Amino acid sequence: MAGKYIPQRATGSAAIATSLTCTDPAELICVKLNLSAAGGAAENFTITCNSAAGAAYDTVLFSQDMTTVTDLLWVPDQPIPITSGDVLDFAYNNGNTRTYGLEFVSRRVLV
Repeated sequence: MAGKYIPQRATGSAAIATSLTCTDPAELICVKLNLSAAGGAAENFTITCNSAAGAAYDTVLFSQDMTTVTDLLWVPDQPIPITSGDVLDFAYNNGNTRTYGLEFVSRRVLV
């Protein structure tokens, strides 16, 4: 059984280094990222799951070269399960200091 959608947001013009620590089982539903102009540098926006089970289980869930991208919407084929204690890291070097708006939506899993 699933709970309500929970959007979380971050904005700025420096590097993106945002984390979501899951205190309850959840699912990652989608990620939206807007840059004020195309990234312009060969840098990737990444989403990594740092597993509560240990580094051997850490996984890059998504990676996108942002050189020519201003708007990104990533909706996985299926919601991605996140275990209690997992940390999702959203990262982008943003060397050209584009203003960004990052939104990621998760849904708590009711057990």
